[in-house]
Amino acid sequence: MKATHLAIAATLLLAACGQPQPTKAQEGVFNEAQPRIAPTDAGALKTSFAPVVRIAAPAVVNIAARGVQQGRDPFWGIPTARQTGSIGSGVIVRPDGIVVTNAHVVKGMREIRVTLNDRREFPARVLLADERSDIAVLQLEDVSGELPVIRIDDQEEQQVGDLVLAIGNPFGVGQTVTNGIISALNRTDTGISDAGSFIQTDAPINPGNSGGALVDMDGELIGINTAIFSRSGGASGVGFAVPAAMVKRVLDSAVGGQTQVVRPWLGVKGDPVTADMARSLGLERPQGILITDIYDGGPAARAGLQVGDVITAIDGAEINDQGGLNYRIGTRAPNDTVSVGVLRDGRAQTLNARVTTLPGDAEVGRGETVGQGALAGVSGFALNPARADRMGGDPFLRGVFITGIQRGSIAHRIGLRPNDVIQSIDGRAVTSVEALGRAARGSELVILRGGRALNGRIP
Repeated sequence: MKATHLAIAATLLLAACGQPQPTKAQEGVFNEAQPRIAPTDAGALKTSFAPVVRIAAPAVVNIAARGVQQGRDPFWGIPTARQTGSIGSGVIVRPDGIVVTNAHVVKGMREIRVTLNDRREFPARVLLADERSDIAVLQLEDVSGELPVIRIDDQEEQQVGDLVLAIGNPFGVGQTVTNGIISALNRTDTGISDAGSFIQTDAPINPGNSGGALVDMDGELIGINTAIFSRSGGASGVGFAVPAAMVKRVLDSAVGGQTQVVRPWLGVKGDPVTADMARSLGLERPQGILITDIYDGGPAARAGLQVGDVITAIDGAEINDQGGLNYRIGTRAPNDTVSVGVLRDGRAQTLNARVTTLPGDAEVGRGETVGQGALAGVSGFALNPARADRMGGDPFLRGVFITGIQRGSIAHRIGLRPNDVIQSIDGRAVTSVEALGRAARGSELVILRGGRALNGRIP
């Protein structure tokens, strides 16, 4: 689902690309500096960012991870194993050694070592890695005493133009500080995630900065640097950070003992309001998303939302696309109540909705095998919102997801494939594997393959 929507020939790079080598030690203070206070005006900022760095830098760490990638020799067909590695950054957020970083920094890695600003090194283990937000939470081992931490500012009070510092480990050279401004907020159409709303900054970020801190002028963490938009592979003034509100959501899940982030949902689908749509709806400007579907019995339905309503805000934060809506709801915990700003028949109103977990069993596997009928030999499971979402699909998607097809079966001969979704048979919606057993020769099928609906008939 992560298609790149930015300019052709440009590359959106996860900033943790590095050679599989140990990270270099962090640079400490060369000598004892004169005491300074945090800047209080623009003139003071022109003098030095050192007071801000002094607050934040001790809690920023370097991460070196190693793993083994399993494969198979293309000529001999024998199993192979290749050493892999990753270099990135992280931030200590609890004095007992809890570190947040990017999930792609530690994905598939078996050995993780973390180097502190004062050159101490600790092994670490992953408590939770949430690929959807690209945030991972680590626990440093063998920690004695309290470690320096950085305060998380998840109030989202930042504005475009605010000064920020990016602190991390670019190219594995050691801790480095760069400065810039927030150049945009609520970036959703980035191709990084379908549930992300990113802070965009022009502070130089390079490979190895992934997982590092984006801090404000109070020295507080407002985001985790995640990706860069680049044609050359280096910094080009467009970097993206996961906002602190999402970081805090993943962190709370990890320290609460969860192994995955349980996201709530509102149970609506919609399209961004275009200029033409705004004119037809009588709106002053294009704003919000037009509801096109509501899940029966879901939070939105219970709150009284209707197809044709325009959602303009969640808890006062403006919404302009599905990704922004997913992000706002995803930062809340299940059973939280959110205020939904709505335009209905040209009138603004606010409805309260209690968001809940996605309905259905999220477990996926091989599923059941059809034992009779024209589709005998097909294995799969029925989709529900929880399963579809876990697989990175649309929670509203219905049908049977195919996991396997017996060779030589009718399904195999007519070209059905694993990962196809059988949505209907003879015009009737398919909601269970058992329904596939009622298919006969001559039955008409509608399947979803790669986002395209295909029609066919069983010969």
